[in-house]
Amino acid sequence: MARIVLMGPPGAGKGTQASAISKKLQVPHIASGNLLREHRAAGTPLGEQASGYMDKGQLVPDDVVIGMILDRLTKSDAAHGFLLDGFPRTIEQATALDKGLGSKPVEQALNIKVSTEELVKRLSGRLTCRNCQTPYHPISAPPKVTGKCDRCGGELYQRDDDKAETVRNRIVAYDKQTALLSDYYKKQHKLVEVNGEQGIDTVQVEIFKALGVKQ
Repeated sequence: MARIVLMGPPGAGKGTQASAISKKLQVPHIASGNLLREHRAAGTPLGEQASGYMDKGQLVPDDVVIGMILDRLTKSDAAHGFLLDGFPRTIEQATALDKGLGSKPVEQALNIKVSTEELVKRLSGRLTCRNCQTPYHPISAPPKVTGKCDRCGGELYQRDDDKAETVRNRIVAYDKQTALLSDYYKKQHKLVEVNGEQGIDTVQVEIFKALGVKQ
């Protein structure tokens, strides 16, 4: 049984590691953002409730999101565990999750830690094609021709949310939001932390070691 909450700031590489963890442990990777979109697209009662807030640009209330999460965890593929990504984000949500799970609460909270400066380096500077929206990064994924999209030849530009100052503000907001959540799981002796500034394979090895999973 593996009931895990995955934590980490934007740019920490959660998506890549979540896929590896899910495959290794044979449990579903449940991302709250994807779940919201699925319910909305399917027109479920919970999806309709969420749409009312999303259409107004408002945050979806905790009771709606936790309802979606708990409903998803009743599916057969989650019978032997799950990997939650993007939820909980606050102590209130974590408490509601534990209450909803009853006698089978979260076992471990995995936090992939990356410094602010490294995150700014990873996230800022990203360029996007005006025509096809293909993303590029001058360091990790540069275009073949400076300023032009490899796929369609369109002009590359930097979106406001990819500028260093905006990225830094996002990280500060994330840190404030999750600091208390880390303490919550630490007090329960469930928090495990991994250095996310290493190579992808090294981070993966350390994650499995921290989770007590044999390679």
